[in-house]
Amino acid sequence: MSRDGKPGAETDTERDTEQEALAGTGEGRRGRPRHRRLLGRLLVPLVGALVLVLTPVTLVPGLGGGTAEAVSVCQGRPTRTITFPTGELRLYRTRQYACAVTVAKRPGPRRAMAVSLQPRGGRPAVSSGRFERQTGPVTVHALNRCVRATGSVAGRGTSTGWILC
Repeated sequence: MSRDGKPGAETDTERDTEQEALAGTGEGRRGRPRHRRLLGRLLVPLVGALVLVLTPVTLVPGLGGGTAEAVSVCQGRPTRTITFPTGELRLYRTRQYACAVTVAKRPGPRRAMAVSLQPRGGRPAVSSGRFERQTGPVTVHALNRCVRATGSVAGRGTSTGWILC
């Protein structure tokens, strides 16, 4: 009985004695064992992480399993691809910048490669050396400007006029 005399309501002392009795049994306030709550808190994240690790990549949408183009090293959208016998020159453009990469047709042993990109009225940005697959990227500021690009692989290459105006 409570202080009001209503049946069913507990007094503070009755509540305290009930909690002390439950504390001795290892149960919490709601009568659930504490070790079960602790097990639930540890087990749920562990099982979730295990599922993520063991799930094959092909079942996760957006990862693997589909056909996708190779990721570009240049930002922007591809604007031109100029092919030549030993490779191709790829040009990309954002609003303010132009970017170029030379890619070998058949990756293999190291060979001489070069790429150059010049904005109209500016100096060319050049990347050259001996590479297996690609050279570049080279990026120039080309806001409201035309650009000229050249690319070569193993001594054979191509050059453009003023483009992307």
